[in-house]
Amino acid sequence: MFEKKKLQEETVPAADTDHEFNAADVEAVMKKYDRESNTRVWEGWQRTVVSVVMALFSLFVIYVTLFATWLDLLRYPSFLGCILVIGYLIYPAKKEMQQVNHMPWYDWVLLLMGAAAFFYIALNAQDITMRVVGYKSLHTYELVLGLMGIVSLVELCRRSVGLPILCVAGAFVAYALYYYLGVKDYAFMEGVGQLVYRLSYTTTGILSTPIQVCAKFIVVFIIFGAFLERTGISGFFIDLANCVAGSSSGGPAKVAVISSALCGMVSGSSVGNTVTTGSVTIPMMKKTGYAPEFAGAVEAAASTGGQIMPPIMGAAAFLMAEYVDMPYSKIIVCAILPAVLYFSGIFLSVHLEAKKLGLKGIPREELPRFTYLIRRIYLLLPLIILVALVSTGARTMAWAAAISIVASVVVSLPGLLMDSREQTEEGPAMHFLKSLGGMIYHSLASGAKSAVTVAVACGMAGIIAGCITMTGLASQLITAIITVSGGYQPVALVLTMLCCIVLGMGVPTTANYCIMASTCAPILTQLGIPALAAHFFVFYFGIVADITPPVALAAYAGSAIAKSDPLKTGVNATKLAIAAFIIPYVFALNPQMLFINAQPLEVVQIIITAALGMLGVCMGLMGYMGSVLKMPMRLLAIAGGLCMIIPGGLTDIIGLALVAFVTVVSFWEKIQNRRQTAM
Repeated sequence: MFEKKKLQEETVPAADTDHEFNAADVEAVMKKYDRESNTRVWEGWQRTVVSVVMALFSLFVIYVTLFATWLDLLRYPSFLGCILVIGYLIYPAKKEMQQVNHMPWYDWVLLLMGAAAFFYIALNAQDITMRVVGYKSLHTYELVLGLMGIVSLVELCRRSVGLPILCVAGAFVAYALYYYLGVKDYAFMEGVGQLVYRLSYTTTGILSTPIQVCAKFIVVFIIFGAFLERTGISGFFIDLANCVAGSSSGGPAKVAVISSALCGMVSGSSVGNTVTTGSVTIPMMKKTGYAPEFAGAVEAAASTGGQIMPPIMGAAAFLMAEYVDMPYSKIIVCAILPAVLYFSGIFLSVHLEAKKLGLKGIPREELPRFTYLIRRIYLLLPLIILVALVSTGARTMAWAAAISIVASVVVSLPGLLMDSREQTEEGPAMHFLKSLGGMIYHSLASGAKSAVTVAVACGMAGIIAGCITMTGLASQLITAIITVSGGYQPVALVLTMLCCIVLGMGVPTTANYCIMASTCAPILTQLGIPALAAHFFVFYFGIVADITPPVALAAYAGSAIAKSDPLKTGVNATKLAIAAFIIPYVFALNPQMLFINAQPLEVVQIIITAALGMLGVCMGLMGYMGSVLKMPMRLLAIAGGLCMIIPGGLTDIIGLALVAFVTVVSFWEKIQNRRQTAM
């Protein structure tokens, strides 16, 4: 959601820019690992026209979300039509095509094809709703238009999102076609017509739940994120993290964990957040003494974890609320403990690694002063308003986002006023008005640009969900998993985890969750796992695909900045994010961790023992607790930590005893080593 290069420009000191990682390097990494950064180059009046179109789209979305009461077949196709227009204006066919103010004729054809298809559906929504009851009731030209819309959407997805999700969608479409031609024994044209009808003209295909939630909620929150970025809150988060943890042992790594958690929960992009905050934190970690593979892994793991951090969760929280039919406020409450444990695990790991290596922190005189942060704490006001309005139910999610946008404009006023005081040529008042107008205009345009990839990914997720629905594939997957696992929940969870990691490779957060919710979550609910726990399970394992080799885009982006081995960085990131591989099993088998049917005392016990359990696991993985741990002690620490993470009185006692034993032994060895050194 954030404008990705903005953070790097605001926060990288000049010295680091010249000698470590400059703006050109950041852009190169973004273009390599983040397809959203491969955009056309518009200059002059052409750039103004494109920006105006994007800003008008944002205003259109806000108006429709807040005030319009349109038919589904009017609202969602018009939304997608606008997305296709903006998408083709922004993204070229190849990233090497950077000719200024140039858009090839075939791009115009694809733009017009897609826009014509979806705008036709929108303009004839009432007629189609009344007339169309199957593909045979569509005219031939309507089927052609539907196919054109699908082709245009697929091509834009290739440009803006990438091939992995297309491979997944292509496999499901091929299966759907086989289903109609082979199983249903339709003629070829009849099967294609049925497929086009269901994917284009019904709300079970492209226009299904993912695109509906995107149009109703997600895009407004993306626009809010663009406004929030203009307030300078990203820099505030990094300064806050520096103030809190910068001076402690291995401070820069802890700064990366805290700042990436705060920025990542709003940005919605593991790769984007890794590059923007990593361009600041990774060089600092290397200077402190962390190995390059470890430094890149810390940033990748923390940035990926931002997607699971409430209250935003990379926009997936809104989709989850829709899928499980549960209030958004309850979703974010249930997400708190697993997210805190995830980041606690990374934080403890980097702390133990720093202690093992004897690393120092950043000198206090080089860190932001607390009084400076207090003066800027008003920047948090939009987020506080958003959470308060949504969690209390005082406003709908859309209205809460709209009010928070207004709050973002308000909190940006002090900074604009300060900048305008020194302007003498055009006068402070005129400069202030121009700056305010520019801030609003550019935020609207930036929000529209960021919305393209999310909307396209949601459209593709709709195609996948539609193919699963029309063929009954979900029930077959469920049957296959249950058969292989023998109905034994732990085995079924492992198989589902593997499916999620494979299907989630290289897929953006929002589309990732849509795919998991359609394909994998029903498997777990059939096994008796509560729906919310099942959806959290598949969401977590879909997300960790970003740091799990071989397709670990966030880890590879971190390695490019750290100039480290990509595979080693991915392995380190996986080890740091071990909580994401453990905790989903815990809340799937014991939903009390999500505060489902849990009493207050049970909640307190779960929080304390789970935190101590993460300490035990981190001790074992890092091999340090006061002194270097030998392998038997490391295994005992991991076993004890796992016992405490699993809710239950007996397991807690066993785990606590094991972790305490390892801790006592390690510190006793430390004391003995000191005595020997003194002698």
